[in-house]
Amino acid sequence: MQIVETIEDLRMLIPQIKRHGKTVGLIPTMGALHEGHLTLVREAKKRNGLVVVSIFVNPTQFGPGEDFTRYPRPIEDDIEKCRAAEVDMIFAPTPEVMYPQGFGTFVDVEGLTDKLEGEFRPGHFRGVATIVLKLFAAVEPNQAYFGMKDYQQLKVIEKMVRDMNVKLEIVPVPTVREDGGLAMSSRNAYLSPEEREAALVLYKALSDARDQAWSGETDAEAIRQAMIDRIEAEHLAVIDYVAVVHPETLEPIETIEGGALAALAVKFGKTRLIDNMLIYIGT
Repeated sequence: MQIVETIEDLRMLIPQIKRHGKTVGLIPTMGALHEGHLTLVREAKKRNGLVVVSIFVNPTQFGPGEDFTRYPRPIEDDIEKCRAAEVDMIFAPTPEVMYPQGFGTFVDVEGLTDKLEGEFRPGHFRGVATIVLKLFAAVEPNQAYFGMKDYQQLKVIEKMVRDMNVKLEIVPVPTVREDGGLAMSSRNAYLSPEEREAALVLYKALSDARDQAWSGETDAEAIRQAMIDRIEAEHLAVIDYVAVVHPETLEPIETIEGGALAALAVKFGKTRLIDNMLIYIGT
């Protein structure tokens, strides 16, 4: 396994791999790797001759007062996990590599970024889109793998790739969950044991939405309110948003026709968690 820290080294090594007929799969991460990330690695290894994991805590996607300085950075543990998963290459640049002096170009993806997470984290997706496009330019992968836990991020990246004519395939991978249904996230490490137990209410609320839709409920507001009621019954939970939206536009809907996305963001103490589930009307 190679550990690469500069774009110059990437541009020397990756073309050599491609000349041997291998395709390249990229998993962009901020480190603090868990089973969700390793699932992306396994999916990439099924379809690519070279798998690259990028590890970079991207400062431009954090807003004032967010957890950039305390975001977990267990790099040695991440390296060992990648080695055990048979990752071929880690790209671990410094902020100076990705944002050199004089950097001043950012990517704004309009239409998907002003709602849900965008409403509560202004500028977040500007930072996400910028760093992901820079990673695509540096690694030049054939495919890039993203977990569906960050569903809005996935849709933003898909739109950016279409709009900017980026030649690669985006591969969505279903959310990986802990026992009890809590979506795996690097931020779960912040939770106290009591908060972790309380956070199981998120999956319960989403499961309620799924079951209601499958039973024939088409009133999006009724489903949304049932989710809110379930979450508010947990005294440690503080809701940022609960929404039932169109799965492509992310716009609120009144009536579910076929399918929808149930999405939420909830705080437990100082830890903010997001989760979602695609729900479908039963037939």
